[in-house]
Amino acid sequence: QVQLVESGGGLVQPGGSLRLSCAASGSIFSIKNMGWYRQAPGKQRDMVATITSGGSTNYADSVKGRFTISRDNAKNTVYLQMNSLKPEDTAVYYCNVGIAGIGNYWGKGTLVTVSS
Repeated sequence: QVQLVESGGGLVQPGGSLRLSCAASGSIFSIKNMGWYRQAPGKQRDMVATITSGGSTNYADSVKGRFTISRDNAKNTVYLQMNSLKPEDTAVYYCNVGIAGIGNYWGKGTLVTVSS
């Protein structure tokens, strides 16, 4: 059994910053890709950023230059530093973790609201 615990969401004004964290625990042998996805009301869930076990990153065009994904392999944790936040970044943010030999897991989501 694998558990993902997300934290760091909340309400922030436009131009502000937030840092999301997602810690994986349980029956983990090797974590492969880790990533963040988001889903705004009435829209589909989209990729925000991903990071491989080797540290290669990929970002959605809409967040390039503003968001940074990173991971701490010793802590089985992935982070998303979000700067220069815009109202259109408002969404529920989900962590996704791929574990070798087991599969992909989703967190329960954390709400990010960007509003003045």
